[in-house]
Amino acid sequence: MVVCLPDTQDDEPHIPIHLSRVGVTLKRKEKRPIILLPTFDAFVDLPSTQKGTHMSRTPEAISEVVDEVAKGDSDGVESLCADIVTKMLDKHEYAKRVEVNMVSDYMFMKDSPVTDNKSQEMAKLIAHAVGIRNDDGSVSIRKAIGAEVTGMTVCPCAQESVREVDKSNLLKFLDEETCQKVLDTVTFASHNQRGVGTILIEVPEKEYIDGEKLIEIIESSMSSPISELLKRPDENAVVMTAHKNPVFVEDCVRTMNEKIVKEFSYLPDDTLITTRQENHESIHRHNAYAEKVSTLGSLKEELNL
Repeated sequence: MVVCLPDTQDDEPHIPIHLSRVGVTLKRKEKRPIILLPTFDAFVDLPSTQKGTHMSRTPEAISEVVDEVAKGDSDGVESLCADIVTKMLDKHEYAKRVEVNMVSDYMFMKDSPVTDNKSQEMAKLIAHAVGIRNDDGSVSIRKAIGAEVTGMTVCPCAQESVREVDKSNLLKFLDEETCQKVLDTVTFASHNQRGVGTILIEVPEKEYIDGEKLIEIIESSMSSPISELLKRPDENAVVMTAHKNPVFVEDCVRTMNEKIVKEFSYLPDDTLITTRQENHESIHRHNAYAEKVSTLGSLKEELNL
């Protein structure tokens, strides 16, 4: 007997959002002190009339701003990057554009799903700022904050294929009704991936975005969060949760965008939002990748909100 396996990719997505690319491939408002060990990338443009940039001025600007923050408060890592941009524009008087990127490991606490054991989990906190020196001498700065988190995804296509094969085998000795009860009860196997989700949201002046909220959105958009410390009941819960919530790489990005719109609907419609997901495949040599770059207003239109 030949079993016809479903082509799940052709199904209508639960969240109808167009994806830009799909292919193969300080101080925040928390109640605890946060220690970051950031890495900065900083760049200036260079006019055709100048042979080279004054390289030492860039680390000098970073050092001065970080020292100022260490002595007082900062409104967040994105504002830290913006302050560095301002300082660099002062020091590089010939530059019209300055870009600063920051990435830092970020530790947060999590309870395991069943035994409630606390463990220290790691994500990456991302910040970005770009400064433009206008013709009239004024400066325009755009800044953004983001996060990168690792989780677990389960392939819906492979799981549906396994289900259809098992159904065919069960029907050899069970009637249709009993077979359906079995199918509705058990959880079917599939191949799974370690997924890396990323969100980067532009932060308007005088607005605040909680980095840990971005981490929550990324984790909850995959099949299941993962944890460093898991006892056997926790392991079972993670595996069962993930296999009851199979998602494609495309689903993760669409879900992130839907959650972002609901959580940050108060931001201006021209707020730029970048979301991406890369799943490290377990049965393929390639990785699966999806990305969405859009404004908040465009996302609202796509979701009819």
